Formats: sequence, structure tokens, C-alpha cells
Amino acid sequence: MTETLRRVAIVGGSRIPFCRSNTVYADKSNLDMLSSTIDGVVDRFGLAGQQLDEVMAGAVMTHSRDFNLAREAVLSSKLSPLTPGITLQQACGTSLQAALNLAAKIASGQIDSGIAAGTDTTSDAPIVFGSRFSKRMIKLSQARSMKQRMAALKGFGPSELKPVSPTNGEMRTGLSMGQHCERMAREWKITREDQDQLAFESHMKAAAAYDAGFFDELVTPWGGVSRDNNLRADSKLEKLSSLRTAFERGPEATLTAANSTPLTDGAAAVLLCSEEWAMQHDLPVQAYLVTGRSASVDFVNDEGLLMAPTVAVAEMLQRTGLSLQDFDFYEIHEAFAAQVLCTLKAWESEEYCQQRLGLDDALGTIDREKLNVNGSSLAVGHPFAATGARIIATLSQILAEKGSGRGLISVCTAGGMGVCAILERP
Repeated sequence: MTETLRRVAIVGGSRIPFCRSNTVYADKSNLDMLSSTIDGVVDRFGLAGQQLDEVMAGAVMTHSRDFNLAREAVLSSKLSPLTPGITLQQACGTSLQAALNLAAKIASGQIDSGIAAGTDTTSDAPIVFGSRFSKRMIKLSQARSMKQRMAALKGFGPSELKPVSPTNGEMRTGLSMGQHCERMAREWKITREDQDQLAFESHMKAAAAYDAGFFDELVTPWGGVSRDNNLRADSKLEKLSSLRTAFERGPEATLTAANSTPLTDGAAAVLLCSEEWAMQHDLPVQAYLVTGRSASVDFVNDEGLLMAPTVAVAEMLQRTGLSLQDFDFYEIHEAFAAQVLCTLKAWESEEYCQQRLGLDDALGTIDREKLNVNGSSLAVGHPFAATGARIIATLSQILAEKGSGRGLISVCTAGGMGVCAILERP
């Protein structure tokens, strides 16, 4: 432990290409992707065989076999098996929260190094049976005689074999995230045209970043692909505007498959450490993770499901004394184009900022030229738990290339939560 807080260095990150579910990675597991992504960081920074203080990672869509996914990934990686693995989950904020947890330990001197990571696959989604059949199977496994086995099977019917399919609906409301976001879009009067424009720009920016070589070190080819297969460099705004809506029908519906992120498989990881540890291992520091904040909204009682980042960012700015305009770059996770636009509009609303955020005035506008400058989730995809680590690695490299600056990260999550963070390069 240290008497004064230490700066938390971001050395850099790595990820495998993100791919639409049931395509390239259809036969890959969370463990496959996470261990390979950790190895991407290991290879990039020469850490083979080394013992790190912690690897903290998680996934949203998991099987029972994934009970300590992070530790199993460590054991399947090139890191020393003496490296502890800690598994956590905060929906889409998982790997950003993992980074904040590691950062707190590094800052206080509890540890010196760690990898924050996330992975997700909806191609390998857990399919389970109803509770009646599950309990029957438990009784059957515990049976020690034919009589007990027959008793366990008594009353069995074929209907019990009907699987319970996974769903992305909110348990408390029964509505999907897309349906909730449609409500937000109506409340904040976000147009279909503005959503399509944001989606189009995301693809164009990401394609340009690939062409410029920005992702050369960040994306490690794997599974026979070298770039995200959702990315459409030839995307046309006219085509986007012709698509039918995806979650609701009718004249007020605005969300489509193009202005919403697709179900995606993939993993991402980022290496954090103290400055001393980076120096000892002759590693460059791209940026520093300064602070972060989590918040929640009461979406069950009609607050927008994905509006919690507006609260988290406001609280973080108050604690740091910064304004919303004190940033060179903004990385706002594009779960849906509408979510990004609702967030920006809320920060511009004096009424919302005063009544909901408890501020004297509106947080104000941001320079849209500084927003998601290399594209974001609408273009590259969104493997739920991996997105935070992807964004940290992306933003830290942006700051390193610029040579200085400050960046804001904002990630919305299921369950009405939001996670945000600040990165700096002095």
C-alpha cells in the first residue's frame, strides 16, 4: 500500500476482430476468444511466461462451465499460471469496470500490473431446460437404485424437453433493449435520419481508420479474419434509410438493424500498470486512467433504460471539477445510434440537467468532430463484455498518437446502468 495515490498507466491493448454472431466464430467459446485475446496482449508487449498481479475479465452470455472464466483463460494463455484470474460481470460495462477495479488497486499500491478484459459470444449462447426437467435430472443423478431412478422419471412428459431460449429482454419489464431505446428515441424526439447519419459516419470512420493502419497493432488476426466483419466500407446512406425497423412497427418506430449494433462475438483486453512497473519492463505508456464512475437509473419506473451514462458522467465531472467541454475526444459506446443522440440531447437540456442531474445549468454541447473519431460499436460490433476494453485501448492509442490530451469514455449497460471514465496523456 502507498500513502499517496499512484498514476495508473495504460500500456495498450489488443483484441481479436469482432464478428457477427453465427458467422466466423460460430464454433468458438468465450474461453477460446478470451485466452487468445490475452495472448494478443502478451505477444504485443513481450509478457510470455510472466506473472501479472491479476487478470480481471468477464462475459455476459455464459455457461455453467464458465464459473471462473478469467482464471481458466489465464491457464489457457501464455501468461504464468501463477497469475490470478478474477471473473466479474456488469453487462456491457464489464471490461471497463474491470479496468477501474484494477486501476484502484494499482493506484493504492495493492498491485502493480493487471489485464482487464471481456469476451462474449451469442453464437454459443447457453440453452437450458425448464426448472421441472432440471430438478428431475438432479434427482436422477442422485438415484442409487432402479426404484429411485424410476421415481425420478415418474410423470415425465416430452413437453419438459422444450428448451428455454436466451433472451436480451430486461427481466423487470420483459422488453428488449431495442424496445426500450425506441421509447427513449420518442421521448427525446430523435429522428430516423439522424440515427442513420450517425451509423453511416461510424462505418466511414472505422473504415478510414483501418485504411490508415490505426488498428494494425490493436487488432490481432484470429480465426481466419483480420478485421471486423460487420464493418461496411461501402455503406450508403440511401441504403440505410430504406431498411425496415427492427424492434417496432409503425410511423413512430425508428430503430433498424443498421442503426443498432448487431449481435457480435469477440473479445478485447488492455494492460494496466504502475509507472514503475512499466519502466522496469521497458514498456511505453500510452495514457493514464484517471478516474471513473458508475450510476443507475430507475428504468422500471419509466426512466430511459440506457440513460444512466448521463448521470455517471455528470457525477464524475462534478467530482473532478471538469466541464463536458474539457475533452479532446469522446468515446460514447454506440449500443444504438439513438442512445448516443439521446445522451447528447440530455446533456444539452437545461431542464434535464437541473431536474434529473441536480445541476445549475445544462452540461452543454460537445464538438461532434471529436466524437468516436475512429468509429465505434455500430461499425465494429459489440460483444457485450468486450466493448469497454476495446474503447480503452482505442482511446489510449488515439491519445498516444496525438501526444497529449484528455478523453471521456461513456458506456451504457443493460439493467439501467452506466459506466464512464477519463483518460489523459499529459
